[in-house]
Amino acid sequence: GPARRGGSLRRRTPVPPPMDAVNPNSAADWHRLDPDAAVARLASDAAAGLAPAEATRRLAAEGPNALPEGRRRSLAAMLLGQFSDFMILVLLAAALVSGIVGEPADTIAILVIVVLNGAIGAVQEYRAQRAMLALRQLTAPEATVLRGGERRRVPAAELVPGDVVALEAGDLVPADLRLVEAVELGTDESILTGESHPVGKTVETLDEPGLHLGDRRNLCFKGTTVTRGRASGVVVATGIRTEIGRIAGLLATGEGVQTPLQKRLTRFGRYLAFAVLAICGIVFVAGLLQGQPSALMFLTAVSLAVAAIPEALPAVITVSLALGARKLSRRNSLVRNLPAVETLGSVTTICSDKTGTLTENRMTLEALVVGGERHDGFPEAEAGPVWQGLGHALALSNDVVSQDGRPVGDPTEVALFEFAARAGHDKDRLEQAHPRIAELPFDSERQRMTTVHRDGGKLVAFTKGAPEAVLPLCRDADAEAALAQAEALASEGYRVLALAERRLDALPEALETVERELAFLGLVGLIDPPRHEAPRAVAECRAAGITPVMITGDHPGTALAIAARLGITDDPGALVTGPELAELSDDALARRVGDLRVYARMDAEQKIRIVKALQARGEFVAMTGDGVNDAPALERAGIGIAMGRKGTDVAREAADLVLLDDDFATIVAAVREGRRIYDNILKFIKDTMSSNSGEIWTLFLAPFLGLPVPLLPIHILWINLVTDGLPGLAFTAEPEEPGTMERPPRPPGESIFAHGMWQHILWVGLFVAGFSIASQAWAWSRGATYWQTVVFTTLTVSQLFHSLSVRSSRASLWRIGLASNRPMLVALGLALALQLAVIYHPALQPIFHTQALPAADLAVCLGLSSLVLVAVEIEKALTRRGRLYGEPAGT
Repeated sequence: GPARRGGSLRRRTPVPPPMDAVNPNSAADWHRLDPDAAVARLASDAAAGLAPAEATRRLAAEGPNALPEGRRRSLAAMLLGQFSDFMILVLLAAALVSGIVGEPADTIAILVIVVLNGAIGAVQEYRAQRAMLALRQLTAPEATVLRGGERRRVPAAELVPGDVVALEAGDLVPADLRLVEAVELGTDESILTGESHPVGKTVETLDEPGLHLGDRRNLCFKGTTVTRGRASGVVVATGIRTEIGRIAGLLATGEGVQTPLQKRLTRFGRYLAFAVLAICGIVFVAGLLQGQPSALMFLTAVSLAVAAIPEALPAVITVSLALGARKLSRRNSLVRNLPAVETLGSVTTICSDKTGTLTENRMTLEALVVGGERHDGFPEAEAGPVWQGLGHALALSNDVVSQDGRPVGDPTEVALFEFAARAGHDKDRLEQAHPRIAELPFDSERQRMTTVHRDGGKLVAFTKGAPEAVLPLCRDADAEAALAQAEALASEGYRVLALAERRLDALPEALETVERELAFLGLVGLIDPPRHEAPRAVAECRAAGITPVMITGDHPGTALAIAARLGITDDPGALVTGPELAELSDDALARRVGDLRVYARMDAEQKIRIVKALQARGEFVAMTGDGVNDAPALERAGIGIAMGRKGTDVAREAADLVLLDDDFATIVAAVREGRRIYDNILKFIKDTMSSNSGEIWTLFLAPFLGLPVPLLPIHILWINLVTDGLPGLAFTAEPEEPGTMERPPRPPGESIFAHGMWQHILWVGLFVAGFSIASQAWAWSRGATYWQTVVFTTLTVSQLFHSLSVRSSRASLWRIGLASNRPMLVALGLALALQLAVIYHPALQPIFHTQALPAADLAVCLGLSSLVLVAVEIEKALTRRGRLYGEPAGT
């Protein structure tokens, strides 16, 4: 990268732009000012810095160089804030009703469930505060600064605009700086830009307005790391006005996004509450018109309300999500936000960062051009002096050192070193035979470096650098043809270097003359390659109806090349750059966003804008990332997925899910688990609402048919407890449906009652009510005193058969197998045993107002109840044939 050597390199001094064209509160425009003009603009002195008194005055005026904490809420306040959700209010009403009818156990159970859900929400809010705290900690504790002509170490929080700061390799940049001097300076800006390779820095003025963050090479940014060289710079922005401060502002103002399940359950709870109130009112009035005691009918209506509201639903959801999170943890996925487990199943678009997520985040040498021909590696046999010279150049012409058996140095040079070692050119061994005696370090203007080594009694010089800087110095190269090959490699996303050598008898007095009459060795192409499992994962996402999108701060050529190799897209028309996106209005972006698959040179705000545009189209968006620049988008997306190994603390704290192995393919496994969990939640809702529908229709229709009220309040509450609680929890263990990853994701706005669910709830309720009332009429007409026990048993057992039948929405019970969900068999067996105990145990009969049934009558109850299993299997068979609910035929 570009650099200024020793502070003595000649610097151009273009006419600076008008001062009113430069925003003093942002680092965005300072690159357009000459260093002297920038220092003057800040009323400072590059040689002496600010006077201590002036620094104190500015600190009082500007405030500390720290990110603001913002208003913190206590855990108690966070917990109380969770009880405004409509479904939660409905559950609290159910708890009150349970207390009225004398069922304190139900009241306690509901309150425990409500508090548990509130705690989950409070933890989510606490997690957001942790993200801001992690961002605040990403700062240098101290800085070396010039004050009154003296170098001193001060807390980084005390830096002010105009301070002159010194930087060395290994330092964390303490504020946004305009460089005034740089010697071989390189910084790692991946946390802000997502680019995988260090950025070379310069002091040269950059006249172009609106440069992308990664292209402002005369600026250093707070929170980034100095990888090599040394420099000094004048502070142009501190605290919230820095680039990382701007990201902190985006995090602080980020809008939360409800998950599809939360939206559906909110609507579900609202509609259910109104429906239950209406039905209970009708049942109460109908009973009074029949001459039933008002107290009994009031308790019946209230009990029916308690039974109709599936208060076990939050518990089932919580257990499902917790078990799913545990399962995902065994697959290298750490769930930080419990609803994220289900949310994955609803994702329609995955916006993925490139570096470290889809790629390996390390430069790799993949292509060689020697003698005009392209190769993937060295020939197995010795192929002549050119190949030997190239291998020696790759190994020797770099500054990589081994530490604890690992190569350490510039990522590009590490890639050259590792490739040479794999080809048998070991640097340590070669250096013993060819020690380095002189060097011309890399320079931004020369764009090349040269090292000189002993070669027996003579010398050999190796030069590497940009092709346009090296090829004109070669005596035997077809420069035009070689440059065309270099451009071809660059179009494939490679970073291209040219290598050459020169044999010498002795070291010339003017070392710069070594770089003349070079012998061209070849071109090498380097790239941060895709992770080997990423293309398969992308293909699986597409097969599941999920659109993968790449968003990166990298160059467009590199981004498109990687996208093509991953199978995302190879269409240049599906790519847009940050500057191009900045020119698009929100409406124009909304029209194009559905066709775009690659976004290059993007900053943090633009990533949020992309996510919002997709969400406006009705997409449910997952965002993956690892850098600080990804954190606001991770928070804004429907689900944020951070990298666990290479990700920053800020990204992890803002995310809902952390991939412990940084493997994009792990997302596919998580999506599969999310879909299974959502399917099982729907199965429970279908089961419990169909069962409740049967109770409601039975109580509603029996009086109109001239029959007495079929159930007592204690019967309703018992049915609710036995048939919802145990089987409901067993649904959480249901394995995934066949073809789970071969169907498109459910649209985020789709109702819970879609795909025939409301029709199922209606007809099953009427069907169960029909044979339950028939059993009541049969027993009552015979004068059997136990007629109420008959209808009570028929309703209870029919709901257990229904639970067994809806374990799959399409596949038959015989195909999925009775034993594929053993917890369900245990739950149904236990529920049946409890029902029989209530009927036959003398101590329980007075409590539940039951009588022992003759064996024949019990057999009739069981036979009638089993009809629901047969009926639902017929419904599934018709659905598979495409004859019901508009569903396509299939398994």
